[in-house]
This record gives sequence, C-alpha cells and structure tokens, in this order.
Amino acid sequence: MKQVSNAFTCFMKEAPEQAEVWMEAVKKLDQASALDSKTEEIAYIAVLAAIGLLSGIPFHVKHAKELGVTREEIKSAVLLSLPAVGNKAIAVLPIALEAFDEEK
Repeated sequence: MKQVSNAFTCFMKEAPEQAEVWMEAVKKLDQASALDSKTEEIAYIAVLAAIGLLSGIPFHVKHAKELGVTREEIKSAVLLSLPAVGNKAIAVLPIALEAFDEEK
C-alpha cells in the first residue's frame, strides 16, 4: 500500500477544504499533461529528487513501480539531477530504492 507522508496526511485532515482544492488542481494538471503516466511519474520523481522533497519519494516510487517502472529507471530518475544539484540527488537514492524494494 502506498503511504503518503505525515505532513500530507495532516494537511488532508486539518485543512480538508484546501486539500480538496489542491487535489482537484493536481488531477487537472495530470489530465492536461501530454506525457503518459509512466513517463510523468519518472519525471516527477526526478523533480522531487532535485528539490530534495524526500517525504514524497516513497509514495511516488511505489506508484511508479505499479505503472511498470523498473528499479534501474528509478535510479536514473533520481540521479538525473545529479549534475545540477549534486549531493541532494544522491541523498534521495537510498530512500527511493528502499521504497521500490518494499513488498506491498
């Protein structure tokens, strides 16, 4: 089971109206994307790694795995930002791989 971060769980619980608006926006942005779901999830993992948003990595890695993304593709997505952000990308690698290797 994919698990959202404690921060996002708190957001949904404590600010349900804002969370609903946020999720509507996320869904509409997803619908507007020209990328297929697998490519979009890989790209999103790369963005999370680049900005260092560690709490979202396990959720999105597990979703990517469900979409057929391989372990090697996860590594490549995380390390894609390495030239731009250096160690920040490396710090994400163990978190992403641990999430990928977890059983459902």
